[in-house]
Amino acid sequence: MQLGPKVIRDRHGEIVGCVDTLGFAQGRVRIEGWSQDQTLHLLMTTGDLPVSDRFARPDVPAGDITADPGFLIEAPWDGRALRLACETAARVRVIDLPCPGKWQRRVRLPGAALRLAWLGLRNVPDVIAAVVHGDEAAYARMRDRLGLTAALTARTLDLPDGLFEASAVTANPNLAATIIVPIYNAFDLLPDLLSRLSRHTDLSGRLVLVEDASPDERVRPFLRDWIKGPEAARLPMPVELLENPENLGFIGSVNRAFARALECPDPVILLNSDAMVPAGWASRLLAPLTDTKNVASVTPMSNDAEIFSVPRIVCRSDLAPDQVDALDAVAATLSPRLARAEAPTGVGFCMAINRDFLEKLPSFDTAFGKGYGEEVDWCQKVRALGGRHIGLANLFVEHRGGASFGSATKQALVAKNNATVARRYPSYDGEVQDFIRADPLSAPRLALGIAWALTLKDAPLPIYLGHSLGGGAEHYLARRVLENLDDYGAAIVVRVGGDRRWRIELHTPDEVLAAATGSSDTLRGLFAGPGARRLVYSCGVGDGDPVGLPGALLDLIQPDRDVIEVLFHDYFPVSPSYTLLDRDGHYRGVPHPGTEDDAHATSRPDGTPVSLEQWRAEWGRLVAAAGALVVFSRASRDIVAQAYPQAADRIRLLPHGDTHVVPRITPPATGTPGIGVLGDIGFQKGAEVVARLGGVLDPARHSLTIIGRVDPAHTPPAHVTVHGRYALDDLPRLAATYGIDRWFIPSIWPETFSYTTREAISTGLPVFCFDLGGQAEGVAPAVNGHLLPLALADDPKALAQALIRRTEPQKKLGLDSSAAE
Repeated sequence: MQLGPKVIRDRHGEIVGCVDTLGFAQGRVRIEGWSQDQTLHLLMTTGDLPVSDRFARPDVPAGDITADPGFLIEAPWDGRALRLACETAARVRVIDLPCPGKWQRRVRLPGAALRLAWLGLRNVPDVIAAVVHGDEAAYARMRDRLGLTAALTARTLDLPDGLFEASAVTANPNLAATIIVPIYNAFDLLPDLLSRLSRHTDLSGRLVLVEDASPDERVRPFLRDWIKGPEAARLPMPVELLENPENLGFIGSVNRAFARALECPDPVILLNSDAMVPAGWASRLLAPLTDTKNVASVTPMSNDAEIFSVPRIVCRSDLAPDQVDALDAVAATLSPRLARAEAPTGVGFCMAINRDFLEKLPSFDTAFGKGYGEEVDWCQKVRALGGRHIGLANLFVEHRGGASFGSATKQALVAKNNATVARRYPSYDGEVQDFIRADPLSAPRLALGIAWALTLKDAPLPIYLGHSLGGGAEHYLARRVLENLDDYGAAIVVRVGGDRRWRIELHTPDEVLAAATGSSDTLRGLFAGPGARRLVYSCGVGDGDPVGLPGALLDLIQPDRDVIEVLFHDYFPVSPSYTLLDRDGHYRGVPHPGTEDDAHATSRPDGTPVSLEQWRAEWGRLVAAAGALVVFSRASRDIVAQAYPQAADRIRLLPHGDTHVVPRITPPATGTPGIGVLGDIGFQKGAEVVARLGGVLDPARHSLTIIGRVDPAHTPPAHVTVHGRYALDDLPRLAATYGIDRWFIPSIWPETFSYTTREAISTGLPVFCFDLGGQAEGVAPAVNGHLLPLALADDPKALAQALIRRTEPQKKLGLDSSAAE
C-alpha cells in the first residue's frame, strides 16, 4: 500500500520538506522524501504511550546545507502509529504519518478479487491441478499469470515461433550497388575494413572511397596502393578513389560521393570506415529495398548503432577480434520475416539507401557540420515523402565507433546536432522513445545478445537451468549470476515453471533481457551458435514435462565442447517428490525404484504414466553426462549416492558459506517464553506441524510466532502470530517485540541445506529442529543447537513439551537425537 505525499512545514508555514511516498509491504514500512532538517527519526508509538521504538537516519551533516536533502527510511512495522521527528540544532518538529487501518491490512481490494476470479474461470484445468492434485507446475503457472513471481522483475517478451526459420539470401548477379566509404584518418582500421570488403562483398556495382585530406600522411598512399593491389582486384566491382583537395568533413565527402552515385541506377550503401562487414553482407542489407514497398533505408544490427545495438538497445559494446563473424552467423539464421522492423530513422554507419529517394533528396544537410545527426535529418525528410526505414536483424555489422573524430569531439558534435534535430522535428524524440519501449526487434536482439555472451571469452559461459519459485535455490543462483557478471561480463539463466515452458534471461551488468517460449526448437536455436558453455542444472521443479527435461537440456550441449554440472538444491533428479516425502507426508528414506507410493510417480503432459524407475532412467542420462554432481551437505551427499551409486565418485560436497551477517539476540529475562519459527513455511517446511503445535500451546503461558509467511492451506490458530517477511537486521527487534527466546525449525524433509537454520543459529538463541537432513547437520554441532526425534512431528503435545523445557546450551558434537533429548 502506498500513501503520500505529505508536506513538512516550519513554524512560519513554509515548506521545508516532503514525504513523497509512504509504503507498507510484508511487515515493513518505507518512507521516501526530502527535508532541509539535519537529522530525521522515525518514531513508533502505541496509543498514548511514550515513544517505544525509534529508527534514526542522519541525512544532512550538521551545518552542511548544501548536501543532498533526499532521505529514505526503511524499518519493520507491526501496526503501531508512526511519527517523523525532524531535528535541527534549535528544535525538534514531530509529524504524524498516516497508516493503513486494520481492515486495509486484512482485506483484499475488490479489483484483486475480481481479477483472481476471472483468471480462475479462464484457467480451470490449472486450478484443479493446483488445488486438488498439488501440481507445482500448475501453481507456478497461476503465480506467473497473477504477476506474483516476485523474483522475476524484468519485462518478458514472447519469442515468436519460427524465429530461426531463415531462408537463404543468395547472391543475385543482377543486383548491384554503389558502396560509399568516407575516410578520414583511422589508418589502423583501414586494412581490416578493406580486406573484409574484398572478401565478403557478394554483389556488383562499384566501390567509391573518399579520402578527406587526412592529417595522417600514411592514409592516402596506402589507399592508392590498395586500389592497385590483389584485394581490390578480388572485389566483384571496380574501385574508385576520390581525393579531396582539402578537408570537407564527413558530410561534404558523402555528398560528393552521392553525386557520383546518382550517375548510376543502383541503390547506395553508406559505410563508415570503422564498419567491419561479415560474409554475404551486401545482399542481405539490400533485400528489404527490393522486396518491400517504399523502403528508403535499411540499417543492420550492430554493437554500436543506437536503437539497433546489441545486446542492449542504445548502448555501445566492444567486440573481440572476429566476434562479428560469430554474431553474424547467428543473425543469418534468423527468419527475415521476423528480423525486420520499421524504425523512426536509419543509422548511417552502415545504411542502404533507395536510389529513388536519394534522387529526391540528393545530399545531407551541411548545417550538421562535420557529421552526426545528418542521417536522422535526411531520414525525417524522406519519411515526409512516404519513405520507410527498416532495422534489419538478420545481418550484424561491427561498428568500432568514434575512430574518425575521437570520443570528445563526437560528444560535442552529438550534443549540438541533437539540438538541431529536436528543433526541426519536435516529435522525433518521442518516436524514438516509443521504439525503445516497444522494441520490435527484441526477440532477435536477445538471440544476438546470447551469441554475444557465449563468445565474450574463451572459457565456457555457464547457462543455468532454474525455476520460477524463489527460495534458497534462487538466492544461490542470484549469487552465482553476480559472480559470472564479474568474471564474464554476462550470465544466462533458463527458467521453467512459468506461463510458457521456457523463460530465457540474458543478464548484463546493467540490464536483464528476458523472453519466453513454449518451443524447445526455439530454445535450441538460441543456443545453437558458437562458443563453449557450461550447462548448470540448478532446479527444475515446476516444469510442465519434468521427465522430458533432462533430454531437452542434453539437446542444448555438444559433448565434445560443453560441460554439465548438476546442483542438488532439492531431490528432483531422485524423485518427482523432490522433498522425498511419501504420499502421506512422511519421510521414510530414499525411495526404491520399485516403490508403489504414487508420490514418487508422475505422468507426461499427454497423460502417459511415468514410474520412479522410468524417472530415474531419464534423469540418470543427465547425471551420467555431468562432470560433477554438487551437493551442499553430507546428508544430501549420502542420499544422492544411494540413488545414483554409479556417480558416487563425481559427487562434490560444497557447503554454503555464511553469506549474511546476522545480529546476535539477547533473550528476554522475563515475560512469557516465546517460540519463534523463522522463514516462510509450506507443508514440507513444517506448516502443518506448526499449526498442530499452536493448537496445544496455551497462549497465556507460551507464545508462538512465525517470522515469515505460511501456506494458507495450513493456517495456524488465531493466537499464533504470522509476522510476514523480514530483514535480518530486524530480527533483534522482532524477537523482543514477540518475546522470542528460542527458534524452532519445523521442516519434515531432509533439506539439502538450510539458510534459515544457519540464520537462527547465528542469533545465539537456542535452536531446535528434527534430526534429519542438512538442517540437523547445521544444528548438531552448534552450542545452541538441539535435535528432536522426527517422530515428535506427529505428536504435538510431546513436541510442545520438548520445546518448552528450558535447555542450557551445551556442545553436542556428534550426538544423536536420543542423546540430544
